[in-house]
Amino acid sequence: MSIWWSLHLRREAASVPLARRLLLGTMETAGVDPDISYDLSVALTEACANAVEHGGDGAHGDPSAAYRVTAYLDGERCRIEVTDSGPGFTAGRPSRPAPAPADAEHGRGLCLIRELADHVHIGSATARGGAVVSFDKIIKWRNDAPLVAV
Repeated sequence: MSIWWSLHLRREAASVPLARRLLLGTMETAGVDPDISYDLSVALTEACANAVEHGGDGAHGDPSAAYRVTAYLDGERCRIEVTDSGPGFTAGRPSRPAPAPADAEHGRGLCLIRELADHVHIGSATARGGAVVSFDKIIKWRNDAPLVAV
C-alpha cells in the first residue's frame, strides 16, 4: 500500500494543527499503530512550527510566505518532509543541534524530532535558501488494519 499527500500552507500558526490532523487521520484510516502515529504527529508539529517561526523571507519575515508538507506512507515506512523558503541553515550550524536547557521555551524541536523518528535529515532546500526537515519511521500496524501492506 502506498499513500502520499502534499500541502502548501501559509506560514501561520493555524496551519500546524491542520497538517497534524491530516497526518493522524491518514494513519488511522490506514491502520497504523496509534503510538507510531502519535510520535510522527509530534515530530510533524515541531517541523511545521519551525517552518512557521523561521521559514520566512529572510530579514523581512513575510508571514504570508508558504511552506510545504509532504507525507509518504509506503509499505513499512512513513516519510515526512517539511520545506520552507526562509534563509535555510548556515554551513556552520551543527547537524546535531545541542539540546536546549530544560527551562527554555524554544529550541527543543529538532532534538525532539531526532528522538521520535528513525532517520532525520536537516539541511538547505536549495543553494538560494530554504530549509528542509525530513524524517521517517518504520510503521507498525494495528491487528485490524484495513490497508496493511502486502
